[in-house]
Amino acid sequence: MFRGKSILLALVFAIASIGVYAQASDDGHTSQTGKVQKSKSKHAMNFVKVNIPGFVVNNYNLQLERAITRRLSLGISGRYMPTGSIPFKSNILKLMGDNTDQETKDQIESLRLGNYAITPEVRLYLGKGYGQGFYLGFFYRYANFEVDNVSVEFDADGGGTEKLDLAGKLTSNTGGIQLGVQKSLGKVLVLDLWVLGAHYGTGTSLLTGTTTRTLSATEQSHLQQTLDDIDIPFLDKEVNVNANGGSMKLDGPWGGLRMGVSLGVRF
Repeated sequence: MFRGKSILLALVFAIASIGVYAQASDDGHTSQTGKVQKSKSKHAMNFVKVNIPGFVVNNYNLQLERAITRRLSLGISGRYMPTGSIPFKSNILKLMGDNTDQETKDQIESLRLGNYAITPEVRLYLGKGYGQGFYLGFFYRYANFEVDNVSVEFDADGGGTEKLDLAGKLTSNTGGIQLGVQKSLGKVLVLDLWVLGAHYGTGTSLLTGTTTRTLSATEQSHLQQTLDDIDIPFLDKEVNVNANGGSMKLDGPWGGLRMGVSLGVRF
C-alpha cells in the first residue's frame, strides 16, 4: 500500500508549524544664549533578544535590533533547529486518526527535519518609539530545511513491495508584514511580542533516493507511478526515475505565519 502522500503531507504540516514559532535623540534644548543644543539620547538604542517558545521545539532564534530614529529601527534574526524528529509529531498523528496503519505511523516517527533561516527586518514604531510600543514590521526571510527518511513504497517484481527513502532540502524566499509590541521590563530587560505576522513567496524542494539494488524496467515504471500519484496542493512537481532510484522536485508558492515571544536586553 502506498503511504508516501501521508508522509509528505505530515512533513509539510511540520515545516509550516515551525514558522509559527541613531546615537542621539532628535530633541534639543535652548541655551541661555538662545542657541538650540543637542542633548545626548537617554534611550537604549540596541536590543538583543531570543524567542522563548522556540526552545519547546528545539528551535533557537536570536534577534539583533537597533533603533535608527524614534520611529524607525533595523533588525536581523537568525533561526536554527538541529536535525531531529519533526515538531508536533504527536499532534500530527492524532490529526491522521486512529485508522492510520502502524507502518505509516512508524515512518512518521522516523522522519528527520532540520532548518535554519535568516530574516532582515525594518520596523516602524507607532507609539512611544525608540524600540518601544506598538510596531509594524516589514521583513524578508530566507529559509532552508533539511529533510531525511521520507519513505515511499512501490510494487516489486515477484510480488511484495520495495521501499525508497528520499532525502533532500527545501529552500524558500518570502516577504511579509509583522504586527507586534515591544515593552521594557525595568532598566535592562525587554519583552517583544510578535502578535501576528504573515509571509508569502516561493519555495523549491528536491528530494532524491537511491535503491539498494538495480531496478527492472517494470519496477521503475511502478516507482514512477507511485511518485506521480503524490499530490501536494499548489506545488508543481517533476519526477525522474532510473534503475538506481528516483527524485522529485517541487516548486510553487510558500508562506506561513510568524508569532512568538522574545525576551532580551537593551543597551
